Amino acid sequence: MTINHRAKLANKSLKGISIGDAFGESFFGETDKILNHIRERSIPKTSWEFTDDTVMAIAIYDQLRINNDINQNELANDFVINHEKDVNRGYGATARRVLREIGEGGNWKTISQSVFEGMGSMGNGASMRVSPIGAYYFDDLKRVKELAIKSAEITHSNIEGITGAIAVAVGAAIATQIKLENLKISPNEFINKIAEELPDTDTKSKLRKSTSVPYSYNIETVKSILGNGSNIIVQDTVPFSIWCSAHNLTNFEESIWKAVSILGDRDTICAIVGGITIMSTDENRIPKDWIDSVENFETSQFIKNKT
Repeated sequence: MTINHRAKLANKSLKGISIGDAFGESFFGETDKILNHIRERSIPKTSWEFTDDTVMAIAIYDQLRINNDINQNELANDFVINHEKDVNRGYGATARRVLREIGEGGNWKTISQSVFEGMGSMGNGASMRVSPIGAYYFDDLKRVKELAIKSAEITHSNIEGITGAIAVAVGAAIATQIKLENLKISPNEFINKIAEELPDTDTKSKLRKSTSVPYSYNIETVKSILGNGSNIIVQDTVPFSIWCSAHNLTNFEESIWKAVSILGDRDTICAIVGGITIMSTDENRIPKDWIDSVENFETSQFIKNKT
């Protein structure tokens, strides 16, 4: 497969991230009103502007299409530059601190390892941005895992944070295989294939547990079992996101509505789900008005010109 074809696949996953991200961000507000919008399948008035989830994913996409790889020093610098271009994209406090200190000349590895009293971050930030890696190297899971780890380590040195990134990248790779190779796979097979590639962590254990959660369960029950990202950590975000994707691999639109219905960290969950399910969904099941409405990352200030 040519580099250009791989880049197009990564671009598609990034598009899914951006749509999910902007969609989810539109559903913050008074809970009763938001739940009513979800019941009616109506989107609140929104600018369709994406958040830091997409901004950071753009930097990973740039690394892939320009270098065919992840150069950690370059990616750390790209994260810093894009953050400084617009600091009002929803970055969390820890991410701001890490990027500020890297920008001031600090060593990214030392800084990443120092947060949370030396435990490193187990936040969901490395997971939200990583699916283009899976799309790009869909036919090489070993490579997917290597690059997912490299992309995560810059800001998330904790094994849970890294596990989340691997899970999402592998999920995007398998979703891409499903579409390109016309595969049929059950939700639990999808989840188990991902889990097989993960280190032994709480995130892996919770992901395995999701195979016993029926899709028909009330969303509040699902939240009580799998979480909804409210704690902003991988264990509380990625298991549900993978479960939601697994049950909607051929229906991007439904996957995003299901993702937002659990509330919590809805922009990040929708970004993760969008970056995966867009890869296995037929084009006619991706709402054209969503594609046309979302902020265009290709003409944004955050993307590099390929030289």
